Amino acid sequence: MFFFIFAIVLSVLIVVHEWGHFYMAKRLGIRVERFSVGFGPKILSLRKGETEYRLSLVPLGGYVKLGGETHKDTRGEKWEYLSRPVGERFAVVFAGPLLNYLLAFVLFWGVFVTGYPRLTTRVGKVMDDFPAKAAGILEGDRILSVNDQEVEHWDDVTRLIRETPEGMPVHLSAEREGRERTFHVVAKPVEEKNLFGEKKRFPLVGIAPSEEVRFIRHPVHEALWKAAEQLGSITLLTFKALGRIVTGHLPLRESLTGPIGIFMITEQAFHLGLAYLLQMVALLSASLAIFNVLPIPVLDGGHLFFLVLERLKGKPVSERAQEVSQQLGMAFLIGLMIVVFYNDFARFGVFEKLSSWFGGS
Repeated sequence: MFFFIFAIVLSVLIVVHEWGHFYMAKRLGIRVERFSVGFGPKILSLRKGETEYRLSLVPLGGYVKLGGETHKDTRGEKWEYLSRPVGERFAVVFAGPLLNYLLAFVLFWGVFVTGYPRLTTRVGKVMDDFPAKAAGILEGDRILSVNDQEVEHWDDVTRLIRETPEGMPVHLSAEREGRERTFHVVAKPVEEKNLFGEKKRFPLVGIAPSEEVRFIRHPVHEALWKAAEQLGSITLLTFKALGRIVTGHLPLRESLTGPIGIFMITEQAFHLGLAYLLQMVALLSASLAIFNVLPIPVLDGGHLFFLVLERLKGKPVSERAQEVSQQLGMAFLIGLMIVVFYNDFARFGVFEKLSSWFGGS
């Protein structure tokens, strides 16, 4: 069942991306010769007008073939891609990532409108050897405020505790059996890595949430702002992480995942519920958009980069330079795929499973 759902998720992301290229090309009067979901041998095809719509064997991707998109195919016709101004070609290429980005926004908006679960402030576990237990906090207590600030959800509790200066007591107010109790806890500093691989000291009091959740829904107009805020936050975090990867401050193996990892994470989201699955798909769509605008030859971002150079120089980058860069870009992507596949195999125990299957016992 989940394999089927995962295939649908990938197909939706691919179709949306390629439809962006397709729609913009059609709108500008550029001929689209083929719209393919997947690569490799053809499984099914349908021709409508000048365009062949194709389903291909390998589902990891897709493409739109435009008329006159290479110099050897051009004949000087006005409907050819290379015959159009730089701005129009830029719009065609950029439309793919843009549609993925807009899809992410719509999905986040839908989640915020229809409702999503958030952990309440009820304590589910009090850890040994941490100050919360010594202070008398018990499992089942409901945290009402942290440092005199009211809290509604568990992430508010975590944030306010972490914002407490090291060495200063955390003032917790909690409800137990209908009565409010106050606790003064000096948090224990613990060193952990944050999202960017940086070692940071975080104050911990030693409490974990219960599984109690409440569904949050936002009005339509408020959900728009929440979706924009969420998407903006993801974009900033992604570019910050990419910057740290390029400068060597964030190891590649700790920051990227491939198809296997995406499958495993999406499966977990699927079992948690529709809201989690939609948020995961939104995140994948935003990530696909961001990755595609990176200035790497072969990707949309590489084409956009050459179009910018063409506008600045007043003439196209030479065919030879583009050809060499495409080959280097493909080599880079193949190398990157090998790394992320290896990391996925190691991270999710694929090597151990294969060893147990073939090793016998």
